Amino acid sequence: MQKSINFSPLEYEKPSPGEILERSRSFLKLMKKRRTVREFSDEPVPDEVLMNCIEAAGTAPSGAHMQPWHFVLVKDPQIRKQIRIAAEKEERTNYEMRYSEEMKKDIEKLETNFEKPYLEHAPALIAVFKESYRIENQIRRKNYYVNESVGIATGLLITALHYTGLVTLPHTPSPMRFLNEILHRPGNESPILLLPVGYPAEGTCVPDLQRKPMEKLLTVF
Repeated sequence: MQKSINFSPLEYEKPSPGEILERSRSFLKLMKKRRTVREFSDEPVPDEVLMNCIEAAGTAPSGAHMQPWHFVLVKDPQIRKQIRIAAEKEERTNYEMRYSEEMKKDIEKLETNFEKPYLEHAPALIAVFKESYRIENQIRRKNYYVNESVGIATGLLITALHYTGLVTLPHTPSPMRFLNEILHRPGNESPILLLPVGYPAEGTCVPDLQRKPMEKLLTVF
């Protein structure tokens, strides 16, 4: 079977047992501080920081290496305002008609509603799109494990943002096709979520929530 790509030696330096343990502890300590934030400062974020985080997300593994994602960085205040208006319209309908009573009760403790001021107040938005299929030479081509691939890339993006010292919030208004129109994305792309990004506003508070303990999130054989 003829190979269509070249293979190169893996760039890898094996850490010592002590170093790998310290890395795991340090990373866990950092990630335990990650919190979803809904109140943002209007302080701008350096462009290079955002670009580096998005490029890091693009290193994620994907089915057949199709990389079925596209990120749109929105800094323009008028476009952020458009997105907020459209998202709040859908969210109002969700709260009034689409959400079950059970769901509304479950999210009540978070003190959230259809109003999403952070979409406008955060200095940057990152819209994440999945590429359901691709077009090559006017021919529709299949992508593989799209949801899984984009989910991994988004996880890397959120982790990278937190690592740099920024905060964010995964926002998923549904339906979200208004993002295709506002951000001029093609029909083969579907918006997955919005990430407002920035620094937390002074005096920001977050809910006192408990994460699952290891005995409930892990099974070992």
